[in-house]
Amino acid sequence: MPDYKSVCEKAARAGGAVLLEKLGKVEIREKAPADLVTEADLASQRCISQIVLNAFPDHDVLGEEEMPDSPKITSAEYRWVIDPLDGTTNFVHKVPHFSVSVALQHGPRILVGAVFNPISKECYTAEAGGGAFLNGRPICTSRVKKVNESLCGIGFPPGVRGDTPDLKAFLRVLPECQALRRTGSAALNLCYVAAGRFDACWSFATKIWDMAAGTLLVSEAGGVVTPPDDAGECLESGHFIACSTPELHESLMPLIGGKNNVAG
Repeated sequence: MPDYKSVCEKAARAGGAVLLEKLGKVEIREKAPADLVTEADLASQRCISQIVLNAFPDHDVLGEEEMPDSPKITSAEYRWVIDPLDGTTNFVHKVPHFSVSVALQHGPRILVGAVFNPISKECYTAEAGGGAFLNGRPICTSRVKKVNESLCGIGFPPGVRGDTPDLKAFLRVLPECQALRRTGSAALNLCYVAAGRFDACWSFATKIWDMAAGTLLVSEAGGVVTPPDDAGECLESGHFIACSTPELHESLMPLIGGKNNVAG
């Protein structure tokens, strides 16, 4: 296999360097109510795209930000999936918790992934069948099996309403678990599950670029990732539940709600 992993890590680190350079210096606009984007998002995506396409010019790129000048190879067998700034609201407010996520997709599979936090200098990497790593050292999920022993990471979409699935899941799990944390970065939530910091995380509001690298990291670290209703594929739907162990996954699934959560 070509050295996809090293290119992936190089691209994620380069995108993070762009974010640090622009921290506190960019103008902000809303893509939608409470959904922010900055020039840092765009500059990071350009930088990452240039690195992966220079290495693999016959590959395609799917990035979070719409960029008309970005080349598209719709027939490409391989696709790089990029979130150039996961945690834009944190970035805008100078909260030091945001990340860059880069992954390579081949059909339904994620082959390699990297998530880089430029503030902490933590770089999480994984390769399908090759394990998960934090700054080059192997990581694994926690061994927590019970909901009442679990620390969980959560996220909410822009414009939370009373019937938002993530909010309903939060209210169901909160009385049952040890504690919940909202970090503002779905990619880092997944990394923290992979590293054993969180025991679980979930979301009904992510996109493929938020979670492509992170879901591979959790799986390669020994965890379980499925859609919240345990049916279909989570990458395209953006719905996932990631847990450290199969036992915790089985216990959390009814609380998260799955189909009942979305419908009711």
